[in-house]
Amino acid sequence: MNWRERWHAHMAASMEHELFVPLYRTRARRRLLVATGATGLLVMWADAVVSWYIAPSETAVTVNFVLLAVALVCYLPAVTTLNAATRGLASLPERHLDERQVVERLRAYTGANTLMRLILTVVAALVLAAMWGDGPAAGVPGAAVALGLIAVWLTHLVLPLLVAGWRLPDPPPDEPDEPDGPQDTGEGTGSV
Repeated sequence: MNWRERWHAHMAASMEHELFVPLYRTRARRRLLVATGATGLLVMWADAVVSWYIAPSETAVTVNFVLLAVALVCYLPAVTTLNAATRGLASLPERHLDERQVVERLRAYTGANTLMRLILTVVAALVLAAMWGDGPAAGVPGAAVALGLIAVWLTHLVLPLLVAGWRLPDPPPDEPDEPDGPQDTGEGTGSV
């Protein structure tokens, strides 16, 4: 077994850990995790916008590090837990997934692709509008470009996981064990 197969086997096993289960047990909790992960991505986008307007300066460096810390605090726990909730649907190779997961992965990738096209269209329109003419926004700082590219890359990377986490249904409720014979509930026995 090569290192890649060992890594995927380790990742598949770590997604079965019981530590994460209370965090993603219900659809509402998973959607809260999706919102938290999306917030981390939005903070990365905000970091690029802030850099556009205030870079290069000492204030820009401080604001960049603060926003990066906030983004990581939101992003990392949410993405880690969503990976466990979806059992690696968006991160494991297809051979490690069952048929249902493969179908759900295709649905998540289709939805994420549609959302990513919309995001890129809006971003391109906003950048072109901001750079129109010879105003102060015409000269884009390198930090804003770098942070914008990182935000685009992270969004593209994580959007299928967020879509899958949002769409994931609750598991069916556990059925209570039924005894073999009829149960006496004590009703209608009329003992005197």
